[in-house]
Amino acid sequence: MVAAADAQNFVQKLGITHDMVVQELGWDEDTDDELRVAVEDAIGGEMVDEDSDEVVDVVLLWWRDGDGDLVDALMDAIGPLSDDGFVWVLTPKTGQPGHVEPSEIAESAPTAGLTQTSASNLGSWSGSRLVQPKARAPKR
Repeated sequence: MVAAADAQNFVQKLGITHDMVVQELGWDEDTDDELRVAVEDAIGGEMVDEDSDEVVDVVLLWWRDGDGDLVDALMDAIGPLSDDGFVWVLTPKTGQPGHVEPSEIAESAPTAGLTQTSASNLGSWSGSRLVQPKARAPKR
C-alpha cells in the first residue's frame, strides 16, 4: 500500500481533479485501496463501476497478467469515455504477481484505437495513460 500523501501525489500524476467522473474497472483484492480513496477524495464522490451508463472523464483499468484480452478490455473501456477522456491502465510493477509487460500495453492500445501518452510509477502499481486520437477536421 502507499502512504496517503503518496496517494495524493499519484492522483495528481493521473490528472484526476474535482468533479471528474471516474470509472473503475478490474477491481480485485490486490487493488491499491489508498489510491482508490485518494481518487474519490479528489473527485469529491465515488467512482462509478462497469454497470454505469454515465459518460466518464477517466477510466481506471486495473489489469493483471491473466486477466484476459487487453484489447477487448480497452474497447469496453472507451465506450463511455468523453471525447477528451483518457484511460489509465494500472498494472502490478515489475517483479510483482500479475505483472504485465509494457510492450503488451503498447501493442494493445493502437488496436483499440488509443495512443499511449505517458507512463507513471504509482507505488506497487504502474500506470499507462491512453488517449483517443483527436478527430481530424473534415476536409472541405
